[in-house]
Amino acid sequence: MDADFLIVGGGIAGVSAAARLSELGSVLLLEAEDHLAHHASGRSAAMYEPNYGARPVVELSMASGDFFRAGEGLLSPRGLLFLARHGETEAFRHDAEAMELAEIPLDRALAMVPVLNMDVLAHAAHADHGWDIDTDLLLQGFAREARGRGARILTSARVNAIARDGTRWRVDTAAGSFTAGTLVNAAGAWVDVVARMAGVGPLGFQPMRRSMARIPAPGGHDVSRWPMMHGVGETWYAKPDAGALIVSPAEEDPMDPHDAWADDMVLAEGLARYEEIVTEPVTRMISNWAGLRTFSPDRSLVIGRDPRAPSFVWIGGQGGYGFQSSPAASQLAADLIAGRPSELPAATVAALSPSRFL
Repeated sequence: MDADFLIVGGGIAGVSAAARLSELGSVLLLEAEDHLAHHASGRSAAMYEPNYGARPVVELSMASGDFFRAGEGLLSPRGLLFLARHGETEAFRHDAEAMELAEIPLDRALAMVPVLNMDVLAHAAHADHGWDIDTDLLLQGFAREARGRGARILTSARVNAIARDGTRWRVDTAAGSFTAGTLVNAAGAWVDVVARMAGVGPLGFQPMRRSMARIPAPGGHDVSRWPMMHGVGETWYAKPDAGALIVSPAEEDPMDPHDAWADDMVLAEGLARYEEIVTEPVTRMISNWAGLRTFSPDRSLVIGRDPRAPSFVWIGGQGGYGFQSSPAASQLAADLIAGRPSELPAATVAALSPSRFL
């Protein structure tokens, strides 16, 4: 089976790239698991908060805003609430400024989240610029767009070997062998693994585990309108989800690429930090899981042709920003592959290029 573009990875990076590249030629996407978005994309907190991340990441997220606002049902209001205990004033002010949140009276914070512990809370800051992303709607929308232009999306197609076959790439998988003129590496935590297989060489990506626990709504409250809550320094966060709360210790523990699971001790520590801020104890977990958020050495995405092998294209290092940056990130990848100007500033394009590590 032959294609113009072969994409390795069926998370949001790969599927959004398939939609964009299907305008340029034939596309084949290979996903190792038996369904799309099995790993990090399927385990995301799913927020659009465009001020989150390094400057190039913020530029991508901002540039994705029109896409999200134009898509019916892609975003729904959530808001952000940052909370600090006594003794955390300096860190609180830093976070509030970085995320463009305004400090609010504590009684207003209590009106938003009635289980806050006023005995320990010293500061609160709030902003409306945080929205839930319907990640399934976004992912399936990109997949439909790609398939509508003839793209083939294969699951259960784990890559076993990659080689150059003349001017083309040959990729051997559990589902057969395929060739393409351009190989797009959107393999999430496995991006450096794929690069090594292709003989291109790694760039130094590091997968980091992040654990999550789903707990019952505190005190039986209706949490549907609560904002997403953060501890200062991103030491924990909590977000309403389907009538319950997702609580994360927000850890970044380096890991090798694998199908991640939550660490019980790390979860317990994160839940304890959350419990310090509220009056309702955590009595049980409904479920727990973990994902790998993969970062480049400078924590910005890597998008573009590898200068050592120009037919090898990187779309990696999404970290915690994959969904919210995907519209602009995939558009940039398509623009670079097509050789056309990007609407992003030239400095941003350069700051995302794999050349910065070579």
